[in-house]
Amino acid sequence: MRILTPLRHGAVALLFIALLLLAPLASAQWTATVGGENKSMGRQALAFLPNEIWIHAGDNVTWTLNTDEPHTITFLTPKQIRPSFAVGCPGFSGNPATYDGTTCVTSNVLSNGQGLTVTFPTAGNFRVACLLHENMEGVVHVLDASQPLPHDQTFYNNEATAEKGALLTDDIPKQHHHTRGTVSVGAGEIVSTPAGSQTLSVMRYISDAMTVHVGDTVEFNADDPITPHTITFNTPPANITLPSKNVTVDADGALHVILLSPSDSASSGFVQASYQDRQGRAQSLPGTTRFRVTFAGAGTYQYFCLLHGVIGMTGTVTVVK
Repeated sequence: MRILTPLRHGAVALLFIALLLLAPLASAQWTATVGGENKSMGRQALAFLPNEIWIHAGDNVTWTLNTDEPHTITFLTPKQIRPSFAVGCPGFSGNPATYDGTTCVTSNVLSNGQGLTVTFPTAGNFRVACLLHENMEGVVHVLDASQPLPHDQTFYNNEATAEKGALLTDDIPKQHHHTRGTVSVGAGEIVSTPAGSQTLSVMRYISDAMTVHVGDTVEFNADDPITPHTITFNTPPANITLPSKNVTVDADGALHVILLSPSDSASSGFVQASYQDRQGRAQSLPGTTRFRVTFAGAGTYQYFCLLHGVIGMTGTVTVVK
């Protein structure tokens, strides 16, 4: 039997070390969640959780939706103007996807439990965003393999839990003062972080059960800071972003409809906070901030949000003589 001498043992060891140094490092797998909600689904954390992650070049991150509110997982190029969610970036990426900052990557609109895995081959700082919710963003810091990482997966899991809890349990700032006979359409706040912004959105009508008299007018006011909603009675129009054809415009710009009976149909189209004039903000969705409904006949009128009725955003107006 051939026996290795100490010299040969040393040569084998050096060869083994050289092979290790030449071999590519295995990429790490990281996970994060998208969105959060309370048990009633009325409170929605519109956030990447956590919204800041440090990884090595070659690693990949898997984001998974944890909410009944849909989202996208989107990486745009540095100077790209934010597109509509309907057209992607443009188009939609396969899963898994690769992003190096030169070509945009986006998921389609995702549902609870769905997600996207993205590999980052190049060092850099890359912003992740949701095309459905403007103030929902985060950052992936991709470091060279020679640089140490500041945190591990356990840290990010704890951060995700803490960020979600802080958003869902936060007190909503006092709402804008409205006159009697008004309904606040949603509520919420935008929270700033070093990695971008997150939003708490209360997807409910405030004062969602009201009794009025025949001839009274109820005003619906958009109080959600970012998310659009509708006020819809019965059958919606073909284009849900626009008001139905029986809706008129008052002198102060508010939309107005007269309903004769609970069987009448009408819809506000999207009501949401007024757009700010700044480059990169999506301008594709029309909107208004007030919708007035005059009830000309007695009965029980039920209404709902076309976007969020499935998670419980509904209301009732009882009209008495």
